[in-house]
Amino acid sequence: MSSKRRSNHILWLALLPLMAAALPGQAQEAKRRWDEMCQIRKDKLDLILPEAMRENGIDMWIVASREGHDDPNAALLGGGYVGDVGYYLFTDRSGSGRIERAAMGIGGAAFDQCPLYDLKLSPAELRKFVEARDPKRIGINIASEIGTADGLSQSLHARLVETLGPDLAARLVPAEKLVSDFRARHTATGIAAFARAGEYSRTIVERALSSEVIRPGHTTTGEVAWWMMERLHEQGLGNSFGLPSIYILGPGERGQVSGDRIIQPGDLITVDWGVNYLFYYTDMKRMAYVLKPGETAPPAGVQRAFDRALGIRRMILDVIRPGVTAGDALAAVNKRVAETPGLVLGRYDDPSKDPKVSDVVIGSHSVGDLGHGSGPSMADFNPLRMTYRLRPGTMLSIELFLYTPVPEWGGRKIKIPLEDNGVVTDRGLEWAYPPNSRILLVR
Repeated sequence: MSSKRRSNHILWLALLPLMAAALPGQAQEAKRRWDEMCQIRKDKLDLILPEAMRENGIDMWIVASREGHDDPNAALLGGGYVGDVGYYLFTDRSGSGRIERAAMGIGGAAFDQCPLYDLKLSPAELRKFVEARDPKRIGINIASEIGTADGLSQSLHARLVETLGPDLAARLVPAEKLVSDFRARHTATGIAAFARAGEYSRTIVERALSSEVIRPGHTTTGEVAWWMMERLHEQGLGNSFGLPSIYILGPGERGQVSGDRIIQPGDLITVDWGVNYLFYYTDMKRMAYVLKPGETAPPAGVQRAFDRALGIRRMILDVIRPGVTAGDALAAVNKRVAETPGLVLGRYDDPSKDPKVSDVVIGSHSVGDLGHGSGPSMADFNPLRMTYRLRPGTMLSIELFLYTPVPEWGGRKIKIPLEDNGVVTDRGLEWAYPPNSRILLVR
């Protein structure tokens, strides 16, 4: 990578296919996306940052970057070019209204195209600047769990402590919850971009799981995955997790994920993937059944299993309300599952041997700012984020796995994965796009 900032590198990779092939009149899509990103940034800093700083008792937030080592939040804060070290500084000077914004050692044409900062200063002025504002608690990006809040390297931390001096350095505190709140709360512009990312995601994957792409007996799971990646390239999009995970659920062996396994009639296929559009990421799954000659629908046992999984998804939606912690919401749905005859709480990809019960695994996690996001999470693999409260604007990936016996597979338990993305509102969880409601059919 050149000396241009890594925070802008991802953006320009996403825009490059649109710009490279565009005639002057067609370059409007690249500019439209840039303007949309700029508005998302402005709204985040104007509307979300003040409440996040004040709720967490942070008087000043210092985000440090250096060439070749961006903080994970740098792009959202405006990106820009940093020669040696640069700082984004946010100061709550009044306790109400907007947050003062200063950029030190950060510039460049792209940075200037989206003006966000009140002051543009030299990094040499950092100590004098902080002393003049005399903040009691200075948030810095060090964290115990959330990676997007852990961007301050050891050397940058040492440099910051030395530059500030002992009195100011004693006021440094982790900004982990602040970063989570800033990233996980969204304005209307952000929610609109998230919904668009969802539409890209589902449209591409549902085309991939069709006869447009799959020729039973010829097409491999890997070829389907790379067809999907080519669509991202054509449309100037990024992805959440790299190559889409495509594999066979049964009835035969799964084979290598997104590899050389040839898709055959009678296979049940699943895709797990996500799309990145601007600052927003999705995480979703889809399933498809490859019809055998003479078939018009999946086997009855497979369809019953899918329908039962939809019922469990309804249980999850029923417990999601703003104001409760994500962990309490998970505990409530787990209780409902455990009290339902024929269902037990299970372990991922390790179902019980009891053919009389179906195993349920729920891992509904935060999403939006990443495929696995930074906010409140109804998933026990995010223990800290389970303590955070759901609120209007929280983005969640509603993810579950059901393992249930299927007569057509000799009584072996079938795995039904469901995952789609939505936004918490005062009414509960509302989908950001049409969620999965059926098993797709490949003819």
